[in-house]
Formats: sequence, C-alpha cells, structure tokens
Amino acid sequence: MTTTTTDVAARAADLWKVYGSGEAQVIALRGVSVDLERGRFTAIMGPSGSGKSTLMHCLAGLDTVTRGQVFIGETQVTGLGDAGLTRLRRDKVGFIFQQFNLLPTLTAQENILLPLSIAGRKADPDWYKTVIETVNLSDRLGHRPSQLSGGQQQRVACARALVARPEVIFADEPTGNLDSRSGAEVLAFLRNSVREHGQTIVMVTHDPNAASYADRVIFLGDGQVVDEMTEPTAEAVLDKLKGLDVGSAGA
Repeated sequence: MTTTTTDVAARAADLWKVYGSGEAQVIALRGVSVDLERGRFTAIMGPSGSGKSTLMHCLAGLDTVTRGQVFIGETQVTGLGDAGLTRLRRDKVGFIFQQFNLLPTLTAQENILLPLSIAGRKADPDWYKTVIETVNLSDRLGHRPSQLSGGQQQRVACARALVARPEVIFADEPTGNLDSRSGAEVLAFLRNSVREHGQTIVMVTHDPNAASYADRVIFLGDGQVVDEMTEPTAEAVLDKLKGLDVGSAGA
C-alpha cells in the first residue's frame, strides 16, 4: 500500500547532514528518505554515531539540514524562517527529551500547561485528567521541579508534550531517567495515546524493551536507513542491534 501525503505525519526526503569540512568533516546523515505514518508509534534505533538523534532533530526542526527536505504533515520545515519554525514547534510538534527541560520557577502543572498557554489555548479537561492520572502526578501538581524526583520530572515532561495533542511527538530516550516500573508506565501511556487517541510518536531509544512498544522500528547505521521491523519484540530488536553493532565495529 502506497502511503499518501495525508497519511504521513513527518517525512524526510534525501536528507543529508554534514558537520565541519575537510579532514574534520563528519557526515551524520547520508541521503535518508523515510515516511513516518500518522497515528503510529515509530522507534528509531542504531549504534552510537548512527545518526538517530540527528535525524530526529532535523525532522523536528531543531537542526538545519545540509541537503534534502523535511515535512511535518504538509508543512515543509526546510526553508522556514525563525518565526515559521517557532510556530511549527508551538502548534504542531511536541518534545520529550532525556533532559527534562522544565522551568524551575513553575509548578508541575504550570510546566505541563506552558505550551498551551504560549499558544493561547486551554487544555481539554478530560484529556488533561487522563494524562495526569496515567503518569501518576495528581499529588505533585503544585510542586516545583526541585521538589520532584528525576522520574517525576520526566513524567511532567511527558505530560507537557502530550497534553496539547500535537501532530507529532518526538521523544529522545523518554524513559532514560526513569526506573523500570515508571518507564513501563510512561511507555504504556505513549502506546495507548497512539492506539486510543491517534497520537503520532517518533522515539529515539537504545532500549530494545522500549522499542517493543512501537509499531515500527527503523534502524540506522552510518547515517543511513539499513533496516526496519514491524510488530517488534525486545528479543528481535536486540538481535538486530547486535548485528548492526558488529557491522559498525570501529566506526
């Protein structure tokens, strides 16, 4: 089945990213073309230095590209000016980073609602309640980040990304600072937000167990898409990664 434009939440077309020049030149992405389907949970994996975080940053408009095109829905990200990129990140994209990026002077609730406040929008009360209950933050909403554990701060960051229901959520190791139980709860919520509410999530992870929550796993090696897998299991992902690590030894 051919993917139509309306089915695609994010797309890279012949994407190249080059850092430096001459002997110091590093080619992070080498002609990557990939469609990320709307309403699906996609994981991006690969060995260290494979380009997975660079790809996500380029897709999200956080980094410029050397050559090629990036689209969020039907919006071409490449070529947008600062104002256009600001609107894109505010209205169409959500982020969950390994570092929490919470504002220390705001409460958990204020941090969660901040993107909506900036956009002049109000949260849907039923969805907000679902988000808060699922990430188990009901009794922490009045606390500032310094009063929260690392796991609680990451759950605030997850809730912040999800509450606005953006077109795409980009997640960079979203459970990297969570214990296994909290991580499983967040991943299950991300999974359910896709299955039950049509959210689109693109997650960079090194964890085969986290990737097993996805519908599809894209594997990068040396800046290129080298394989993909649908309906992944943790064991199958781990086996694939071992093969990629062997292939990229010394890279």
